[in-house]
Amino acid sequence: MSSSTEKTDLFTTCEFKENLKVLRQIYLFSRFPIDSLKVFAYLCAKEHFKKGEYLFKQDDDDGQAFYLLSGSARLIRETPDGEMVIRDYPEETFIGGMMLLSRIRRLYSLKAAEDLSCLVLSREKFQKAMEQFPDLMPKVTRALIEQVFAWEEHFLVHRADTYEECIQKGGLSLI
Repeated sequence: MSSSTEKTDLFTTCEFKENLKVLRQIYLFSRFPIDSLKVFAYLCAKEHFKKGEYLFKQDDDDGQAFYLLSGSARLIRETPDGEMVIRDYPEETFIGGMMLLSRIRRLYSLKAAEDLSCLVLSREKFQKAMEQFPDLMPKVTRALIEQVFAWEEHFLVHRADTYEECIQKGGLSLI
């Protein structure tokens, strides 16, 4: 084996191990058995975005989920009056889990607030891997339900009193 090949193999092995470590922290994957988790770690790709570049745009169906490794991203909603900044996401945030399950359009745009590195998994790769491990679907469903519930509970505890109009439209966890 040449020295060049050894360096490439070492880099691939290190990146795989990092992907595996990250996936173990993400709510959607954290309960997966290690053998299936290794497949998903292999399917992830690392991508870099410069400040101001879009990860995705409103109304797109890009079919990707992102884990922010470094940097931050800004969530934006396009309105007739221009861009409305919704919030900033820091590193170690997972975005887009539901995009892996179904063809849905984005309700927001997400762009790099600073230079950004992400771990990216496409719907196509996710669904092909899920075909190999159909027993994982209840775990995925449970993880998503728990996330929706936790989000709504957090909102009720920390924000409901300041957003009375929003609380009247609450009940997302009742779906």
